[in-house]
Amino acid sequence: MSLVRKLLALVKEPPPEFVFELSEAGIAVAYRADKNHTFAFEPLEPGVITVSPLHDNIQQPEVVASQVRKLVPNSQSRNRRPAALILPDYCGRIAVLDFDQFPSDPLEQQSLVRFRIKKSVPFDLESAVVSHAAQPRQGSKGVDVVVAVVPLEILARYEAPLRAAGLHPGYVTTSTLAALRLLADTGLAVTAKLSGRVFTLAVTNGNSLKLLRCVELADVSVDEILNILFPTFAYVEDELGSRPAKLALCGFGDLSASLTAALETEMSLTVEPLRSQYGTPGPYNAGMYGYLQSLEAA
Repeated sequence: MSLVRKLLALVKEPPPEFVFELSEAGIAVAYRADKNHTFAFEPLEPGVITVSPLHDNIQQPEVVASQVRKLVPNSQSRNRRPAALILPDYCGRIAVLDFDQFPSDPLEQQSLVRFRIKKSVPFDLESAVVSHAAQPRQGSKGVDVVVAVVPLEILARYEAPLRAAGLHPGYVTTSTLAALRLLADTGLAVTAKLSGRVFTLAVTNGNSLKLLRCVELADVSVDEILNILFPTFAYVEDELGSRPAKLALCGFGDLSASLTAALETEMSLTVEPLRSQYGTPGPYNAGMYGYLQSLEAA
């Protein structure tokens, strides 16, 4: 069972009416009416949202709240309508921690995870939300634990415009974690996603997440991206004993052709675009598509 499926197991039916993915570029939304979805994207001016794990991301909350209200159809219901919220990758930290043994008690798990992750996050862990999901290793003892950490204030500011529109963001995840549900559950693979200047790289083996890196690029170029990809492939081969067979690309636009040619030539690697049943995922809606596809498979 993948991480996304495990997290989805916490969500009770019915599925949410709305799925929002927020980014610096804008607000993507899927609205469910009956069994069909209506998709929309509301662009944002530069500076309305500035993604970082170190400061408030929603720089102009009144603008974001106004745009969210425009995307939410009117309802006669007085109850808050359920929504899922997909956050930008770079607003927090995702890590995969290895444990020889992992306790069964949830409180002990949380304490141990917080102890291990504390020194690797650039913000105060005491004022952050920490979620985790355990992944037993295939063919060996021990447990890999995927940990997601987001500062509480940053999370609250992302949730606020949805709540102001009468929604309840009952499920929250990050873009790449949700987008991984678009992968076929076979073999060792790498997913690379570019959202503006933020480059996210995820290594999966079947249903298990093995590594996730998220970096802000100084220069959005093929050379800069390859300088991150090549050492990552070497690390994966050393740690996991084999080379990834496939690389899935998302959000690279005009860089895709040059990047594909370089990787296929130098690494004899199969490179293909990330795909979904709703259309081609882009840099600002891949998480939304992945979340929706996971609901179909749940």
